[in-house]
Amino acid sequence: MKYIQLFVLALCITSLGCNKDNNTEQSETLVLGAIYNLTGGQSALDIPSSKGAQLAIEQANAEGGINGKDVQLILKDGQTDPDVLKNRVAEIISEYPSTAAFLGLSDTDQVLAAAGVAADSHRVFLTSGATSPKLPGQIPDYLFLACFGDNVQAAAAAEWAYNEQDARTVSIIYDSTDTYTRLLQGYFTSRFEELGGQVLVKQAYAQGNIAPAVQEIQPSNLIFFAALPQDAPAGVQLIRQAGFTAPIIGGDAYDEPDSWKNLPDISEVFFTTHAYLGADNPNTEVQAFRQAYIQAYDEEPSAFAALGYDATRLLIEAQQKADSTNPEDIRQALASIQGFAGVTGSISYGSGSRIPSKSVTIMEVRNGAQNLVMELVPEKVPAP
Repeated sequence: MKYIQLFVLALCITSLGCNKDNNTEQSETLVLGAIYNLTGGQSALDIPSSKGAQLAIEQANAEGGINGKDVQLILKDGQTDPDVLKNRVAEIISEYPSTAAFLGLSDTDQVLAAAGVAADSHRVFLTSGATSPKLPGQIPDYLFLACFGDNVQAAAAAEWAYNEQDARTVSIIYDSTDTYTRLLQGYFTSRFEELGGQVLVKQAYAQGNIAPAVQEIQPSNLIFFAALPQDAPAGVQLIRQAGFTAPIIGGDAYDEPDSWKNLPDISEVFFTTHAYLGADNPNTEVQAFRQAYIQAYDEEPSAFAALGYDATRLLIEAQQKADSTNPEDIRQALASIQGFAGVTGSISYGSGSRIPSKSVTIMEVRNGAQNLVMELVPEKVPAP
């Protein structure tokens, strides 16, 4: 199976869409659009997520599809470019008018570009990994999250640092060019100070230019480093090379296992993420997904792979509940989902909320590997 899946992914990247002649699109096939950045700066998160989505579709079809109908996933590469993302959504709607809903992406700014086009066509966009809690308000009615919000993971990081690490002072550096990192550090600051902690310095940097911010760090109990995937390992190295030995914690953008394999001397680095997918996790949902993913792709799954898988299964569940290909029926069915058993946790949408309530996993990077620290639900979460 892994060779088939890898071929499909390669074909998607090459053709930017797994497209076939739209004259062959048949009424008995249910169509979902998937927008992921298979190239560019967000590819480290989006490629695993897209693989998780494809695995969910393959499993659904092997089990008889949705109410007896096959599911087709139309995957297109957004190239980590907002203009390309907008065009890709429009292309899918044009080429596959029966597209019932969209899913994908792991970054707030990227989602805003793509989901706006989907909403203009009255289609749901379910983001698998973009964590801004402001997103549903920015694109009303049609934008849903399959993941927790940044205010939740930042609050979890602050409570863990204050209660478990006895941290009372922190230095913060963050990428000021991205919405995700700006929000993350803001929510962390709010909760940490509310607990009684003190921020000694807060220094912004432009993406890829971390060194000047590192020079502003003050000796503190903790360093909060809000970075995108491409900056996290390099920034951690710079912090350690500058002589700072305090624990470093960041957000779910750190959850890219291959990024840390070449840093065997790095330790005391922590991050918040969506799930622990290790071989020793006793959760049966996690182990079933883990084994299927390894069989398909011959690689360990990341939390973003699990998010893509869960997001796709959520839309499949919504279509089954709606028993309809009408986008509005699917939107209403998705909003009513309660107690969905996902790999990344139980997922429910509360009354009027399009962000699920979920626990947060704390991981540690040590000796080139990622290790589970704990799971927690924060006691208090800053407002979006």
